[in-house]
Amino acid sequence: MASFDCIVVGSGHAGSSAALSAVEAGCQKVLVIDKCPAHWIGGNGYFTAGAHRTVHNGLEDLLPIVTNVSAELASRIDMDPYTRDDFISDIMRLSQGKSEKTLVETVVDHSRSAIEWLARSVKVPFTLSFNRQAYDVGGRQKFWGGMSLSVEEGGKGLIAAHQRALKDRGVGIWFETKAVALNVNEGGITGITVEKDGQRVELMTSNVVLAAGGFEASSELRARYLGEGWRNARVRGTPYNTGDGFSLARMMGAKFAGDWQGCHSTAWDANAAADAGERGLTNQFTKSGYPLGIMINTNGNRFVDEGEDFRNYTYAKFGRAILEQPGGVAFQIWDAKMIPHLRKEEYDDNVVEKILADTVEELADKIAKKGLNDSEAFIQTIYTFNDAIRQHRAEFPETTWDPAVKDNLTTQSSSMQLTLPKSNWALSLDEAPFLAVKVACGITFTFGGLAIDPQTAGVISEETGKAIAGLYCTGEMVGGLFYGNYPGGSGLTAGAVFGRKAGQSAANRI
Repeated sequence: MASFDCIVVGSGHAGSSAALSAVEAGCQKVLVIDKCPAHWIGGNGYFTAGAHRTVHNGLEDLLPIVTNVSAELASRIDMDPYTRDDFISDIMRLSQGKSEKTLVETVVDHSRSAIEWLARSVKVPFTLSFNRQAYDVGGRQKFWGGMSLSVEEGGKGLIAAHQRALKDRGVGIWFETKAVALNVNEGGITGITVEKDGQRVELMTSNVVLAAGGFEASSELRARYLGEGWRNARVRGTPYNTGDGFSLARMMGAKFAGDWQGCHSTAWDANAAADAGERGLTNQFTKSGYPLGIMINTNGNRFVDEGEDFRNYTYAKFGRAILEQPGGVAFQIWDAKMIPHLRKEEYDDNVVEKILADTVEELADKIAKKGLNDSEAFIQTIYTFNDAIRQHRAEFPETTWDPAVKDNLTTQSSSMQLTLPKSNWALSLDEAPFLAVKVACGITFTFGGLAIDPQTAGVISEETGKAIAGLYCTGEMVGGLFYGNYPGGSGLTAGAVFGRKAGQSAANRI
């Protein structure tokens, strides 16, 4: 019977972080298993933009970590520090105070060391995220929203770095290998049973790290926990995150925690496949340009405040808002003023189907063929929106558009107020050409998970309230960190933080 110091279930960013940390901390034999075939390595991390949120003291503090900033470019960058209090406040604010404070503090307090470890030990090629988190304002790159780091080639580059590091450290990966049971005695974990090549195989180990993702790729579990309508959500990433890790944990009497009715979901290309992400385009199916325009449902009505907050504080909840609309779809709308500001990787001609028109009426006619049910309401919504903006401009002529700050360009004035405002970045839609893109809900990961000890990443027993010896958890499977919404870039950072803790804890037990 094969024996290992530590076995990690899941080949994504969080699981790889755990495996690498276990080796660094002293484990001699570490194995990663994943039920996916080899060409699906990387879990959901592969499909991300590689965004990582961390505390920092401003631009000079991040320059040693990144690879894409020359001295000349650095002289044209404006970036505020992002403090511990900022990070904690963002998570707690977006969860409406529901996030478990000790988990939040652990992620925040270890965020910077995790980033430095990824850069130094895993050789992750971090970059400043100019294309996602900065706007060119007056010739200067102005960063916004507290999140500045991404990875060269996004999730592809992140997972490639992990693959190289795992190979260099002699960590084996068994693909098409499904974990079916955990073995335990009074002292804790003793092994794991897997299915490989059609046979059950017993593996000996005193440490198992669960990093198998959430249940977002299971339409049945989405319907059970999130609601029946979630069967219609598009899966943004891997089709292999179907809740298997939770089944293993349930057999062990693990305590479940967190927001089991919540998930990360975004505006997603309505023409994208339903059951899995596309490994070539990956995150390019995201459609996050809504703060620059408006979103209208098939009944011709707006349904969210597109300028409520910076995009990376709203995008993870607006997928749900789209799913709740008639037919589970909507249309994003811009005019000529904003089209040049849309990110090419999301809105290029070869990425998304564009609906262009010279008038609002023509646009309504064209998108009626794509599912718009009430053209008159659509036209009236845009004209009323424009009227509200003109009234605001007349009252506040000194207010100017600036996408890198909350600019207070709104639809609300003393003479006219919309029932549903646009609170920032509100510009009238009155210059041809007009552009529409059809979007749906893309689910990224689920928020419900397992209760863990924040210091060790040990999985808590429902019966004893103590950690189950030798069983750890990281990544999407951690419950209690996010509720309803989350600040962009927090998920990958949390996966690295708790992955490192899980690996280090495993080494302490051998």
